[in-house]
Amino acid sequence: MFTGLVAAVGSVVDSRPAGTGRDVVVDLDALPGVFRTGDSVALSGVCCTIVEQSGRRATFHLSPETLERTWLGAAKAGSQINLEGALRAGDPLGGHLVQGHVDGVGSVQQPIDPLQGGLFLVRVPDALRRYCVEKGSLTIDGVSLTIARVDGAVVHVWVIPHTAMVTTLGRLELNSPVHLEVDIIAKYVEHMLALRGIS
Repeated sequence: MFTGLVAAVGSVVDSRPAGTGRDVVVDLDALPGVFRTGDSVALSGVCCTIVEQSGRRATFHLSPETLERTWLGAAKAGSQINLEGALRAGDPLGGHLVQGHVDGVGSVQQPIDPLQGGLFLVRVPDALRRYCVEKGSLTIDGVSLTIARVDGAVVHVWVIPHTAMVTTLGRLELNSPVHLEVDIIAKYVEHMLALRGIS
């Protein structure tokens, strides 16, 4: 479990095929804390497991499922990614409950200034639109954000200067792909209502 509060930005050191999946090596040097093989780290919002370590460089194995549902398979040496260690018992929950289970990939429709932030527009896939509501939570590339407005397929969020500077959001360009995770509570409520025949 995560909070959507990015702790650092890291760099991909290597990305290589590994069986039916892919191994991605990430430099965790900027990420606070001690991490061991088997620990979970959110890579731009994707919950991944450390399978091997060499100093502060960690190897993560991406399964075919992860490659199909995220943009991590396209990451290459030098790619920048948001990093967050898993929430531990007693840690403050400053963002919202984030599982690190990406629901879909959206695209940037209006980038923001890397220093000033601003109004960030993201196109959301059809299947996820019903979970996007004004003042609701949405995780974009691992960053917990509040939806200011929903305009058809496009979600509007305001990104403050601090967030623009300490995450990758301020570096994204028009049409850049972004990981999206909707509020898990909304999905559970929808599922329970469906079981009762309420739509």
